[in-house]
Amino acid sequence: MHETGVVVIGGGVTGVGVARDLARRGVDVTLLERGELATGASGAMHGLLHSGARYAVKDAQSARSCITENRVLRDIAADCIEDTGGLFVSLPSDPDDYLDRLESACDEVGIETERLTGTEAREREPGLAPETEAALAVPDGGIDPMALVAATAADAESHGAAIHQQTPVADLLVEDGTVVGVETTDETIRADHVVNAAGAWADRVAALAGVDIEMRASRGAMSVTTGRHADTVVNRCRPKSSGDIVVPSGGHSILGTTDVTVEDPDEFPEEEWEVELLFEELTPVVPALAEAELSHTYWGVRPLYEPEATGDSVGFSRDYSVLDHADRDDVAGLTSAVGGKLTTYRAMAESVSDAVCDRLGVEINSDTAEAPLPDASAAMDKYGLAGLVTRTRA
Repeated sequence: MHETGVVVIGGGVTGVGVARDLARRGVDVTLLERGELATGASGAMHGLLHSGARYAVKDAQSARSCITENRVLRDIAADCIEDTGGLFVSLPSDPDDYLDRLESACDEVGIETERLTGTEAREREPGLAPETEAALAVPDGGIDPMALVAATAADAESHGAAIHQQTPVADLLVEDGTVVGVETTDETIRADHVVNAAGAWADRVAALAGVDIEMRASRGAMSVTTGRHADTVVNRCRPKSSGDIVVPSGGHSILGTTDVTVEDPDEFPEEEWEVELLFEELTPVVPALAEAELSHTYWGVRPLYEPEATGDSVGFSRDYSVLDHADRDDVAGLTSAVGGKLTTYRAMAESVSDAVCDRLGVEINSDTAEAPLPDASAAMDKYGLAGLVTRTRA
């Protein structure tokens, strides 16, 4: 039997973010990850530090969250980030008015932009197609999620959190309508509160307490080339769709992504057509991809939350939600963090921690937006994690 203040289930970026935030407020935290840290969506994404521009036209709230946290992460996690900048590139085949709509939408949510002619865009990024008509420069960047997760976990641990990898949760302990702890495969841990930060598996964790969460898991393919074919994040200038981004990562380019609903986040097909689609859609904007050598392809599963939604998950909001199940489902002692993006993980963790601290009577405010993360390289060594491209190599 072990006792702690808060158990956090899930060692992705949200889980370690919650553990860090709570630990820095003096809360006794135990984090449980069934495998290694960042083995879910956090470690299988394309490494984009979002400016929010991709969402500005259709999802203003997500766009605002992204640009706010983009600026925060540049301050607190600089050694996890490559400041590549980003370009939304307009080709003759792209919608005529989309660049104007994008520029206006970015302005409305506070994302700084610069309008470029085709010639100016190619001077900034020589790898662009000669057919480039215009581009919009935005503050996108590259980020190594493995480094970010490791540094965040290390900071949590330095403030007293216990980080346990290879520790699956078998059950939640529920007494008189209150979650009072968890059962792992090795021990019982009693807690004052449990945070469900299990990503695409959050609905399964919640179900252990008899709670239903309306999750949608969506797989996305990312193809990695052996060479780096652009030094800037290159986006297709059109409504969000599959095959619309090239992200530089070290000596490689990462092509993303697809969006296919899956029933089981642990077992799903990895389809060759997705790889073909990425090259087909992105070669027109970066012609060198036609001759690029494929290093490997990896798939991640997005944890999407959209209650009562139907249809294609491409249109789902990428904002996050914090579910206090005492208010929502009459099950006390459990809070779930669902949805969101890596770029907004810190804000999501702060929101979760605010909710938990309110339940526990902790009146210390979060300081994670100002406190720098520790050295990322040392943290990756500590937890046995490698960087984005090597970590996802088949």
